[in-house]
Parts: sequence; structure tokens; C-alpha cells
Amino acid sequence: MNFDDIKSIQKHAEEQMQKAIDHLEVELIKIRAGKANPQMVDAITVDYYGSQMPLNQVSNVTVMDARTLSIQPWEKNMLQPIERAIIAANIGINPQNDGNIIRLFLPPLTEERRKELVKKCHGEGEHSKVAIRNMRRDAIEHIKKLQKNGLSEDASKDAEANVQAVTDKFIAAVDKHLASKEKEIMAV
Repeated sequence: MNFDDIKSIQKHAEEQMQKAIDHLEVELIKIRAGKANPQMVDAITVDYYGSQMPLNQVSNVTVMDARTLSIQPWEKNMLQPIERAIIAANIGINPQNDGNIIRLFLPPLTEERRKELVKKCHGEGEHSKVAIRNMRRDAIEHIKKLQKNGLSEDASKDAEANVQAVTDKFIAAVDKHLASKEKEIMAV
């Protein structure tokens, strides 16, 4: 067994752990913290002449102020389909259509709702941590297979320690993201 096999196992594990962090970041953006963010409506698709298109591809989504999103369709006849898509997406916000643009006013969050959102964030964080730990387990299993095929015990232990160090780094990153999001949600 050679050094390259160990490096490729470690590199693969690290890449997969980074994907878990990237996914967590995307999920945390979707959880609204009372501040308007155009990415809140990224998942909404609109019926555009018979095909489903992402909202941001048929309109301009901008932040008017801390609690208001403005959606300016590129074609005026898209106001109704966009309004219906927002209502159907069930994001907890009723669109206000004034005939030219659609405004989304985010209601202030209650203390109870803030706590629910924090719980949801921690749930997402836990999913990421589980994914990272699963990747660590897989990497260590591969290293143990290499050891059975002739890798020295010292090299095996070093490789496992490196995988654990990378795992710790990514778990800390998850905690940091969660702390930041929790602070954002709980800020009044």
C-alpha cells in the first residue's frame, strides 16, 4: 500500500464533508430570520407559458428594506402566476400585488417562532454532523482495509488521526454556522 491511497481517502472524505457544510449553508439561508433575503424565494417555481421556471428567472427579486422583498416581473402578465406561485409555496407570507410589482412583507417574529426557527436550525446542523461522522466512518473503514492489505499500523493510526482532525474541523464549522444563525434569529 502506498501513501497516495491514504491521501486520496482523506481528500475524498474532506471533499464530502465540505459538501455537507455547503448544504447546511443553503438550508440555513432558507430559514428566514425576520430579515428579507432574496434567496428565501429561490425555491419557488412559476408557471411560465407552460413550463416551470425559478422565480428569479422571470422577475427581479430585490430587498426594499429589512422586512420587505420586491418582485418585479419582466413581463407584466406574469404578476398573477407569480402571486399564485408564492401562495402555493406556503412560505408564510402573503404577496401584495399593486399591479406593477409584488411586495412581500415579512411579519416580525414572535419569541416562540424564533425558538422554533432555532430548533429547526439545530436540526439541520445535526443532519450535517451525522453526514460528516458517516464520512469519517467510511474513511476509517477504507484505512482499515488498507491496513489488512499491508499498510503499517503506525501509518494507519496516523491516517485515522488525520481523518479525525478533519472531522473535528468540520464539526466546529457546523457549530460556528449554527451559532451565527441563532444569533441572527434571536436578534430583535
